[in-house]
Amino acid sequence: MSDTVIRVENLSKKYVLSHQQEGQKYKALRDVMADGAKAVGKKLLKPSKAIANPNREELWALKDVSFEIKQGDRVGIIGRNGAGKSTLLKVLSRIVEPTSGRIGIRGRVASLLEVGTGFHPELTGRENIYLNGAILGMSREEIKRKFDEIVAFAEVERFLDTPVKRYSSGMYVRLAFAVAAHLEPEVLIVDEVLAVGDSQFQKKCLGKMEDVGKDGRTIIFVSHNMAAVRALCSRALMMKQGQLLMNTDTETAIAHYLTEDSGVDARVIWSEKNAPQSPEVRCVETYVLDEKGNYASTIDCREDFSFSITYEVLKPLRGLRVGCLIQNIEGVILCGSNEPDIDPDYVTQPGYYTSKCQFPRYLLNEGRYSICFGIDVAPYIRLLLTTSYCLSFSVEDTEGYGVKKEKLPGVLRPKLLWSNIQKQAELINK
Repeated sequence: MSDTVIRVENLSKKYVLSHQQEGQKYKALRDVMADGAKAVGKKLLKPSKAIANPNREELWALKDVSFEIKQGDRVGIIGRNGAGKSTLLKVLSRIVEPTSGRIGIRGRVASLLEVGTGFHPELTGRENIYLNGAILGMSREEIKRKFDEIVAFAEVERFLDTPVKRYSSGMYVRLAFAVAAHLEPEVLIVDEVLAVGDSQFQKKCLGKMEDVGKDGRTIIFVSHNMAAVRALCSRALMMKQGQLLMNTDTETAIAHYLTEDSGVDARVIWSEKNAPQSPEVRCVETYVLDEKGNYASTIDCREDFSFSITYEVLKPLRGLRVGCLIQNIEGVILCGSNEPDIDPDYVTQPGYYTSKCQFPRYLLNEGRYSICFGIDVAPYIRLLLTTSYCLSFSVEDTEGYGVKKEKLPGVLRPKLLWSNIQKQAELINK
């Protein structure tokens, strides 16, 4: 009997996007019906010619993707935003139908793709545990046997009989992950949703997924955190623009992903179509500046530098705050920072704004680094948007280490103060 649990052959998924023409009013139902009648009339009059619609665009979220996953594999799926990772997981989870291609899955699949996936908001946490278990094909006795373990892992004992619509996003994720991981599916699919939880909970989840993998069950894990992918996965699929670029060992895939990502320029200008955005705010531009105020993709370690993000506020926002994360080429997050001294009661009016962060000299070691941004309502009441690691730059050590200009070990490269005091020989020999 084959140990292949997932087989994907020439999988494709197409979406049709509709665009509103500039200056065009939103259509009422009668307008849509009238346009439909006109289109039918045109086809009857000129049936031999296809009528192109300039307001409709085809987007292939997945294109001819093929791979196999064997029992017990722990597979990471990596790629930049828009690569097709989440669409692939939705197709594997039978949430979205593929346009073409075939999928074969052997065994029960538990998916954790979005906060509260598979939960009924009006039911309590207790009722949703049984509901999810039943959806996964578990008997009531099997769920009872695992019930206490699920509740203890999720840390929601006090709210077990509260409708989950009153849960915070963190509580939602804790309970959803606990159910998915403890009800023993043959295949566990986890998207970036774990980023909603705090760092302690993320470590707890990664530990549980390692245990699930050791039990011989299959894990598919999507994350932008390369350190987590490296720690958990033995293989990785790298996606790019809906296509499978690489199917290889984790280290090779991560190295390729980070090298490719390092090609991002030190200045990024987003169009209205591809900008990270929410109904309240939209990113416009981000860039790195050297000490002289010039755009720079390479920074001298002896000089200060800064990075900025320009964004458009679309609605009045109270307590708006911008933050960032910096990671090195190995995907290790070095630090994060938020705008300080934000007044939670201050209302930012619609308009264009630029937030700038100054970085000190002699801090980062020689190497390649990338930055992502987030905009929220302080103090972390609501996350408005996050970007990918969109900004990239290199630090060059122009001083070197010793005569041979060796690179100093470690991530940081602080210039520490040393002293060398010559003592008299007679004092040393005493």
